[in-house]
Amino acid sequence: MAKPFSIQRTSLRIRIFISMIFLIIVSSVLIAMVTIYQFKKEARNYHQDRLERKESAVNEHVNFILQTTKIPASTENLPLIFKDKIYELSTIHNIQINIYDLKGNLLITSKGNFIVDKMDNEVVSPIILKIIESTASKRFVDLRIIDGITYRSSYNYIKDVSFKPLGIISMPYAEETSFYDNQVESFLIHFGQIYIFMFVLAIVLAYVLSSYITKTIKLISERIQLTNINQKNEKIKVSNASYEIEALIVSYNEMVDKLEESADKLAQSQRELAWREMAKQVAHEIKNPLTPMKLTVQSFARRFNPEDPKIDEKMKDFCDTMVQQIDTMSAVASAFSNFASMPAQENTTLNVVKVVQLALDIFNEDFIRFESTEKEIIAVFDQSQIIRIITNLVKNAIQAIPNYEPFPRILVKVEKVETDVLITISDNGTGVPDSIKDKIFEPKFTTKTSGMGLGLAMIKNMIEGYGGTIYFETQVNKGTTFYVQLPITN
Repeated sequence: MAKPFSIQRTSLRIRIFISMIFLIIVSSVLIAMVTIYQFKKEARNYHQDRLERKESAVNEHVNFILQTTKIPASTENLPLIFKDKIYELSTIHNIQINIYDLKGNLLITSKGNFIVDKMDNEVVSPIILKIIESTASKRFVDLRIIDGITYRSSYNYIKDVSFKPLGIISMPYAEETSFYDNQVESFLIHFGQIYIFMFVLAIVLAYVLSSYITKTIKLISERIQLTNINQKNEKIKVSNASYEIEALIVSYNEMVDKLEESADKLAQSQRELAWREMAKQVAHEIKNPLTPMKLTVQSFARRFNPEDPKIDEKMKDFCDTMVQQIDTMSAVASAFSNFASMPAQENTTLNVVKVVQLALDIFNEDFIRFESTEKEIIAVFDQSQIIRIITNLVKNAIQAIPNYEPFPRILVKVEKVETDVLITISDNGTGVPDSIKDKIFEPKFTTKTSGMGLGLAMIKNMIEGYGGTIYFETQVNKGTTFYVQLPITN
């Protein structure tokens, strides 16, 4: 049984061919429509400007007549004043002129000289009178279409030397569109000739191009069958594909089946190689500034002699903290050079509460708060690693809070949960989007413009080295809370 015709199932070459022909037809029709519209717009603008020029010239001429006549200027005398002049005005300016009193009754007209008899010029509509009176320009243009011909009638006041309205002057004007009609007709003839040529050319180009594209796709399909890609790939599932694309998809899916067995091993090898490269880079970038920083801090502490008797003690605490941080960074850098393994743990019995407080001393932000449910939580850990874990998480929390947040807040809390110590770092920052939640602890992943994306990956390794866990809860635009849970070893 023959399958019903469907554009989705037709050859890709035919679909490309039809699409290009359709594009040529649509674009040609749009060009013709826009051009005709532009011609009509220019015609309207031309007649509008022409009427305004005639109106301005006639008004100046009328004002000159009123200023030079010996007859008193009044509404009743307008027919007498323009008895002989109205035909002269009409002939000079080549436009019909009608003069009305202020109530819209016709006083005198030059109608005999012009053929605009289809327009009713005996009275002015009350609506037009009201519009003229209420507008700031005291002018109105009435637009009418009678038997397919557009008529424009301009209305404005005739005023005496003291600008008092005496009457209303109207200038009906019939738009002559034959010139623009001839221009449009000529354009369409020439455009049609060019369009026929372009249409034939488009057919040839569409055929050649569609054939070339489908040939290229078939070639790609053949190459994929012979290629082994060193990565894990998902199968492609597409319905209603063209015959050429369907062949390409089948070939690709067959290749994915062959690669699936070796994908995991290859990914593991790549991760190990990335760690080696990162270890070398981190060791190089961190080690260089450590020695001069340490020497500078120690030298500054020895020479400083303040007047405050307690300042020496304060500065000593500060310097000790800085030196301790530098030692920690140096240990991490040295360890990274050995295949990114962290420094050997130097475990000592310590008070976790005090160590966390010590880690927070280097931060100057006044919105960081510390809470603990216990005064002492004694456990066996490497102090430098605990400090590094807290420092990294607090820095991330600070950077997660936007500058426009009026009330930034970070809470570091330590509590004992059965046989574990639980450290929580909460902030009211922007939160972690769902799209990157699974990547947070991956090496080299970062959302910052600087840094290598190693911080969370390294502290995760430290925590898991103690048999602990790290996880987080987040809400976008509300904040994030990281949980570090470590077993207490006495």
